[in-house]
Amino acid sequence: MKKYLPIIVAAALIVAGVIVFLLIPKTPSSQGDMLARIREKGKLTIATEGDWPPWTYHGDDNALTGFDVEIGGLIAKGLGVEPDYQEAAWDSLLAGLESGRFDIVCNGVDYTEDRAKKYACSDPYVYTEIVLVVAKDNEDIHSIEGLKGKTTSNSPNSTYAQRALDAGATVEYADTLAQTLRLVEQGRVQASINSKGSVDEYLENNPNANLKVVLTIPGDPVCFPMVKSADTDTLVAEVNRILSQLRADGTLAGLSQKYFGADMTEAK
Repeated sequence: MKKYLPIIVAAALIVAGVIVFLLIPKTPSSQGDMLARIREKGKLTIATEGDWPPWTYHGDDNALTGFDVEIGGLIAKGLGVEPDYQEAAWDSLLAGLESGRFDIVCNGVDYTEDRAKKYACSDPYVYTEIVLVVAKDNEDIHSIEGLKGKTTSNSPNSTYAQRALDAGATVEYADTLAQTLRLVEQGRVQASINSKGSVDEYLENNPNANLKVVLTIPGDPVCFPMVKSADTDTLVAEVNRILSQLRADGTLAGLSQKYFGADMTEAK
């Protein structure tokens, strides 16, 4: 019996090992890699407002379009998946990213050091200008510093609102650009800091608006935020590769001309 004992023990260990292996929960091969998970589900979930022309808005046929909508679609194509656009209010875009509802935010998001600490940001793809807008009869405000003690309107948690707060203004929050500028027109607030491209678009479509631009200054570089974690590294690298290719072949510059009437792909 003793001579068979080692064989019996070895067999028991093998059986035990097989049982343990079978009891270990199986995880998909994409565990720990967001890019692989996106490719497995076959779609890139893109967060966007849908109400901030020319970045993201609904055209005459009510179809979602815009500068960032087109670029988001090209990123999805470069990843080999379909774009899945999810519209939400500005204030919930980054929160939805953190909760896992979205894969990426394509909505003219300014790059800041604070945002880079919380989110994985793509390389900048355009560099914006910002404007200070007041009512036509306003002769008091001509600079950002002139906002001290005044009230402005802006989207909550936007870099534009933060500039106003830093200047000593009170900010009344609005959900959309149209609401923001109407508050200025109606005299309910004294000014708004906003994207030059978006304000230009608004004034072109509303030539009788009671608004004027009193200052234009360089803004921040614009990026695409993603979740900040180790398993997002491959996705960020791939998004940057696609953006680099779009820059090199002139696609980015062409889309910038199409939606903003200027090439905003180089820092000024």
